[in-house]
Amino acid sequence: MTTRREFFRSLGMTGGAVAAASVSSVALAALPELVSMDKPDTASPLIPPSGRPYNPVVTLNGWTLPWRMNNGVKEFHLVAEPVVREIAPGMKAHLWGYNGQSPGPTIEVVEGDRVRIFVTNRLPEHTTIHWHGQRLPNGMDGVGGLNQKQIPVGKTFVYEFVARRPGTFMYHPHADEMTQMAMGMMGFWVTHPKNRHPLIETVNRDFCFLLNAYDIDPGSFTPKVNTMLDFNLWSWNSRTFPGIDSLNVRKGDKVRIRIGNLTMTNHPMHLHGHEFVVSGTDGGPTPIGSRWPEVTTDLAVGQMRQIEFLADEEGDWAFHCHKSHHTMNAMGHDVPTMIGIDHRGIVNQITDLIPDYMVMGERGMADMGEMEMPIPDNTLPMMTGQGPYGAVEMGGMFSVLKVRRDQRPGDYRDPGWYKQPTGTQAHEWTGRVAQEPRATTHGEGSMPANGTGVQQELTVRKPGKHAGH
Repeated sequence: MTTRREFFRSLGMTGGAVAAASVSSVALAALPELVSMDKPDTASPLIPPSGRPYNPVVTLNGWTLPWRMNNGVKEFHLVAEPVVREIAPGMKAHLWGYNGQSPGPTIEVVEGDRVRIFVTNRLPEHTTIHWHGQRLPNGMDGVGGLNQKQIPVGKTFVYEFVARRPGTFMYHPHADEMTQMAMGMMGFWVTHPKNRHPLIETVNRDFCFLLNAYDIDPGSFTPKVNTMLDFNLWSWNSRTFPGIDSLNVRKGDKVRIRIGNLTMTNHPMHLHGHEFVVSGTDGGPTPIGSRWPEVTTDLAVGQMRQIEFLADEEGDWAFHCHKSHHTMNAMGHDVPTMIGIDHRGIVNQITDLIPDYMVMGERGMADMGEMEMPIPDNTLPMMTGQGPYGAVEMGGMFSVLKVRRDQRPGDYRDPGWYKQPTGTQAHEWTGRVAQEPRATTHGEGSMPANGTGVQQELTVRKPGKHAGH
């Protein structure tokens, strides 16, 4: 890995003419040095070493791409290439991305900056980059065949434009888009305001991440790019729970979270314990009068949402997509529902043939959060993750907002689990429980029953009635 320190040490030490004919003649210095990352950890914010100052973002399980200043132009170097991404501990995927990771590094600039991005193609096919949501010259928009020639394998193209408006944006290919985006090619872009903006407040913590999804069969490494809806891994920045880092903040912090959706479906993002407002979209900051308190906001495909809130409730608060299947890992879509099925008579016969067989699903799926059953190589349990009180029974698009009064300003380290003050935690009731009344009639009132109906025999299995459990 080339580190940021090595990158900045190299500034001003390269020279010579650009040899690649596909690189614009305005770039009179050598290409910016390639900076690559091979770890899935959340990097510290990159304090701008040059150019206009700004309040940096923190990319969840990602990092910000360094740049160099060249005659007043902010220059970046993106390399499109195959990468290996750890989805969560125990599973890695063979993806395509930028600079060693999927998604690629976040690009941060300031309103009014002239930016020059060199894009080197190390994929097995041609590519381009579309700067999603940007106002720029038509020839820089990145749609292969329409605005530009495709970037051939092994070649470097250069994009150059002025970051004209502040906001939250993305970048992704517009060449063989179905394949390349399904393989993980995408990244985040943040343009910070140049001056104090009436619609953009100063915040203490500013997080960002992209929503993406993959269909990777258990035991395999490469996504199935033709999948349209039946994905089995729903991820934030190509990570699933419990591999997604927590968002660690100080009590009283003003927090901004920027989210982009590059999956094939919508995602209702839900935060526990706090209300937020949607303060921006990829169209720009929202007018003050259009904002209202919410705890869930829906992101359609290709959309960005920027939410803000005051972290004034201490604790560990869940933050997740509210589609239940999107908070699970490696699901089998054709698995039948086994609730209420009595396995007792056949379990012994099955275990004679398959010693590792485990009865699952007859009482719901919660057992899967605790059981350590054998699974294929390079996949993840459907529900997993241990909290301070047992299995969290989650996966996919799930993380935790950790609010602490003693978290120091600028400290993003995980503070560990929250210890609830005495008397503030749900607990077992040991007193008398009243018997609920039972209805003895049906179909009364304005809609009486017509006939007696068919009598169905049903044996209900209740806790404590199942031998062996």
